[in-house]
Parts: sequence; C-alpha cells; structure tokens
Amino acid sequence: MADNTFDLIVIGAGPGGYVAAIRAAQLGMRVACVEKQALGGTCLNVGCIPSKALLESSELFHQAESSLGIHGVKTGGVELDLKGMMKRKSSIVRRMTGGIRGLFRKNNVTHIKGLGRLAGDGKVDVGGDVYSAERILIATGSSAIELPNLPFDGEYVISSTEALALDEVPGKMIVIGAGAIGLELGSVWHRLGAEVHVVELLDEITPMMDRELSLGLQKVLEKQGLKFSFETRAESAEVRDGKVIVTLAQGDETISETCNRLLVAVGRRPNTDGLGGEDVGLEMDDQGRILVDDVFETNLPGVYAIGDVIPGPMLAHKAEEEGVAAVECMAGKAGHVNYGAIPNVVYTHPELASVGLTEEQVAADGIPYKVGKFPIAANGRAHTLQAVDGQVKIIAHEKTDRVMGIHILAARASDMLAEGVLAMEFFASAEDIARTMHAHPTLPEALKEAALNVEDEAIHI
Repeated sequence: MADNTFDLIVIGAGPGGYVAAIRAAQLGMRVACVEKQALGGTCLNVGCIPSKALLESSELFHQAESSLGIHGVKTGGVELDLKGMMKRKSSIVRRMTGGIRGLFRKNNVTHIKGLGRLAGDGKVDVGGDVYSAERILIATGSSAIELPNLPFDGEYVISSTEALALDEVPGKMIVIGAGAIGLELGSVWHRLGAEVHVVELLDEITPMMDRELSLGLQKVLEKQGLKFSFETRAESAEVRDGKVIVTLAQGDETISETCNRLLVAVGRRPNTDGLGGEDVGLEMDDQGRILVDDVFETNLPGVYAIGDVIPGPMLAHKAEEEGVAAVECMAGKAGHVNYGAIPNVVYTHPELASVGLTEEQVAADGIPYKVGKFPIAANGRAHTLQAVDGQVKIIAHEKTDRVMGIHILAARASDMLAEGVLAMEFFASAEDIARTMHAHPTLPEALKEAALNVEDEAIHI
C-alpha cells in the first residue's frame, strides 16, 4: 500500500476523531488522522479539560477565601496567582495532547498536520497533498456561534476560548447564554472576584435539563452571587475606553449596562465550512449538519460523519461513542449508540447531571410515570463535604418501574451519574437500584434513597 493510501482517513482529531482512529487501528485498518490544530480538538485544548481545570482551581481558591474555617483550617492573606492557575491549566492540556500523540504511535495511526478537504472519489486534500482511502470519516467538531449583532473581537467581546485565557480578573462580566458553557465560565470568574450577570433569552437556565433541578441550581447560583436576567435579548455591544456597553432588551424596556468583558455563549455550530462538502455533493441540513444513516454513512458512499457535525447533542462523549460505533460498523461489527442514555453535565458547584427523559418530556409524551426524590441535605457524606445543596430525582415508568430518567443536583453529581447511565443502559427498574447495596457513607446513597422513594419507601426522610 502506498504511503498516501489508507483504509481509513479521519478528518479531525477531537474526541470523536482520535478515538475513532485508534479503534479503527485496533480493528486492523491502516489509518491516518488529519488535524489542522493541536490534537484533542476543542474539548482538550479550549473546552472540556481547561474549563474543568479552572473550575477546580477557582473553587479551591473560593474555599480558601471563605469556607475552610468551618473545617478548623485557619487561613490568612489568601492571594490569587492567576498566572499560576493558567500555567497549571496549560500543563494539563500539554500532558494530555502528548498522550494522544503517544496513543497514535502505539496504534500506528499516521498523524497528518493540516486542513483536510474532501476531493471526491475517496480522496482528501491536505494543503495540496492528496491522500486516498477506502473510507473517510468526518469528525471536524464545532465552533462557538458568533452573533451578527455581537461580533467577537477576541479581547472585549469574547467566546469561551478567550474566556479560558484571560490575563486578569474582569471587574464585571456579562454572560450571554445560561447553558453549560455560560454558567461554568461565569462561575469561574465570579469565584475569582468578578461581578457576573448572566443574560438568557429563555425563561430558565439549562433548558435541556429537568426544570425542577434547573430552578434549584439557579437558586444556589444566585445565593453564590451570580445575577440572572431572563427573557432578555442582547441587542448590541459597543467597546468604548476599554469597557463594553451592552444594550439589553426585556419586553418593551431597553437598558444599557457596562462591563469589562462580554462573554457570548449561545451554543455552537458544526465545522463544515471549508470541508469541500458542497463541491462533492455532501448532503447537509439548513444548519450545516451532515446527514447520516444508522451506520453514520453520508449520502456519499464510503464517507462517514460523527460528533458535532451531525444532528444531536454536541458532547465529547457522544462523539467518542459514535466514532467507535462507526468504525466497528465499517469492520462488519455491531457498532451502536444508545441515544436514550447520553449523560449530560453542567460542572458548576453543585453540579447538575442528567440522563434520560426529564419530567417535562414524559408528561408531554403522555407516558405514565412515577417520581422518587431525595434531598442531598439528608445524606451524611454530603455533610462531611460541606456540600448539602441539591437533590436526586428518579423518573420511572408507572407500570413497569423501568427507569426513564435520572437527574442529580449535587457536589460530584458527574461521578454519581455513571451509576444512573449504567442502570438505563441495562433497562434497570427503580427497584433494581433500590435493592443494590451502596457503600456508606457515600453520595451515591442518595440515588438508592431516591429509588426507594419511587414507592415512598426512602429510609432517611
């Protein structure tokens, strides 16, 4: 086989792309992975990983400033070293991108640096060099949506990328969008000293989550000091003398508000521009998402797509599972993704984590259901952590008891959710969870109690 010919070329080395490339190599394919930027994509370089690093560091700083005394730990003269905090974040990113390079070497995946473009007939053009493959997998990810009336300037009107690398704490930050990205980054900078005002077009935060728990998170964040404005539209922004003057409209009322940084976090769009899809007849919808069948193949034979460039939630773990499923289907195996059991997490403090249907969804669909709830304040481990806000909510089918949704507002909810995802993957009933022994004292005991409470049998409330 020629040096520029492969069994599979993956365009994009984010979570979906690099995982797919490695899995394909494990299945015996000769694989190349094309990436124009650093390995790991948005998630590893300017998304999931650096944001979680800053969330952890900022929470520790906040605790050192305000809450360690109750533990009997006396602190004085706590100072923020933002440069050091950013250095730690960057070192984590470098270590993990280096890890992907090592995994590529271990699995004999060829890394091609550059912008991959579809050239038709199983070919990919990378900066004028043409590579051929029996199959091509598009995994080019997504980018922050830029609003026409709030264009990014990279300094004052910023996306999540710039918000992860500010060299000073802004006096005031306005965040447009109350989804996961806006709340997480708003929380980071608020903990470090910024006044944060979150502006949302809808009437609630995290609209993809169970409304009851979203409202619970909003109350906690307000108690922490974040300000929210709902059903409010950002009309325009003007930078003047190093400040951003933002015009906000709420109903018939229009006001101007000044801030040091304006973070626009209103979602993401698929990275299909420059891919060459239009030139080769690749079918996409009106949002630029690539349409695929149940084995992730596009309308072009031998061309596949996964992750943020196809319909569905834009989540790194979804892309990873789709990448594995796609290449397993290519290899004649039964690759599959259960879209009914995709975990979703907002990494605030407390965290909000969810899998399956919300109560609003089951009610709207007319599905008979029952609910079990358990307050985190009744969990012993939560008290030892000084983290008693939140609750666990389990939604089960009224007749079969099958779990249809699990929603958690709690410290470390992201870790607690894994049990819920597994339960849904194996079609567990609420009773299955209720009769499973949980270690004591642990936060996941709250899951057991919520499952017991589906039948009003919780022990500790």
